[in-house]
Amino acid sequence: MTSPPATSAPARGRGGILGPAYLATTIAVFALIAFNAFEAMAVTTVMPTISRDLDGIGLYALAFAAPLASGVVGMVAAGAWSDRRGPAVPLLVSLVLFSIGVLTCGLAPSMEVLVAGRVVQGLGTGALIVSLYVVVGVVYPGALQPSIFASFAAAWVLPSLFGPGLAALVADAFGWRWVFLGVVALVVLAAALLAPVVPSLRKAAVADGEPASRSRLAWAVVAAVMVLAVELLGSTFALAAAPAIVLVLVAVRPLTPRGTLVARRGLPSVIGTRGLMSAAFFCGQAYIVLVLQQRWDLSAGQAGIALTVVGVVWASASQLQARLRNHLTSERAMLIGTLMLLGGGILMWVVVWQHWSAWLAGGAFVFAGAGMGLGFTRTGVAMLAASSDADRGFNSSALSIADSLGAALALSLCGIGFTAATAAGRDPFLAVFGVGILCAVGAVVTAARTPCQPAATDNPVVSRPQGPG
Repeated sequence: MTSPPATSAPARGRGGILGPAYLATTIAVFALIAFNAFEAMAVTTVMPTISRDLDGIGLYALAFAAPLASGVVGMVAAGAWSDRRGPAVPLLVSLVLFSIGVLTCGLAPSMEVLVAGRVVQGLGTGALIVSLYVVVGVVYPGALQPSIFASFAAAWVLPSLFGPGLAALVADAFGWRWVFLGVVALVVLAAALLAPVVPSLRKAAVADGEPASRSRLAWAVVAAVMVLAVELLGSTFALAAAPAIVLVLVAVRPLTPRGTLVARRGLPSVIGTRGLMSAAFFCGQAYIVLVLQQRWDLSAGQAGIALTVVGVVWASASQLQARLRNHLTSERAMLIGTLMLLGGGILMWVVVWQHWSAWLAGGAFVFAGAGMGLGFTRTGVAMLAASSDADRGFNSSALSIADSLGAALALSLCGIGFTAATAAGRDPFLAVFGVGILCAVGAVVTAARTPCQPAATDNPVVSRPQGPG
């Protein structure tokens, strides 16, 4: 089994994440997250415009679910690859796939082609996320991991501040296609920042793991395809989605720790909490701009303010949990965060139902985002605390798989609900936000079952438990 250089954790932690030992890696990781965040914020802002221009409102939810679902394939491959050879090559491959997907979206002549581009983009994004989690586990000691995860959230601040407004401006001045095409330049810049870091990551191979399992990759493909089939089948006949949902659950079983689907205490519930929090929040994020435009006649730029504020609040709450790492256990942070997420979801549903102020609807979304910043970040810390050298890649993959599949499945259900409610002459947004509330309730339940024991490991970098728990 391969370990990092024999340096003590306290010595390696000296100077923080911006210390000499970590500065180059921190800058590169921060840039990758920031560029990915800009793309996410920009596309969320202009997606209502895209769906109108391409006459694809029926594929609106699928355009968000597609990259999340396909991302699980990239996650599985990157997790196994990283366990065997380290995260350097998966990082580079992820950038190539992401670029191809973004270019396809920018040149798409129809909504169907755009969704296909989003599938390819998701492969790259999924591989990127897992690779970065492995980088954190390899490079940073346990005492610094809450801070580097907080920097992940901080990397969303500038994209949150400027991404929605800039995307709306670009779409108005040059067309929405340049929102995608402009991201390619950012990917090139990210690759340039990453280049000096790659040699050190090659040396930091995590473990001599087995080659990527074909069966796990096959299950990942099944899960991704079935998540997308949920909406495609359910939009025609709701009950037709049931077999696809069952197949999703069957496929998830070998991709996550045993007991995840039944919320077994410890690591399985951490993975479940991550998936359910993501599911609940994405129901709001995907539809907040659309509901503000359709219900309160706001422009894309005005509606994007909600995305801006939630990004700042999420990052601020994430910084707060990092500062409180010695006083706030990961389990407590996850429970408080899920309760805030549930409260924000309920308030948003009521505001839409009663046709109250657009600002109150945005405020409910922001409150949910604060809960995400507090609790969502700690799922990564808790996962790494329960992982060893041999399974860190698998668990990192499982965490991100739950994240993406949870959100993708919830969005597919939102698409079904939106279509069914519209056909029945009812408010489709109540159906959408109702799905989010159900997911948040599940997140609260799993968060109460998350206490983990630290994993036994011969790697001094990750052997320390996270926080006082």
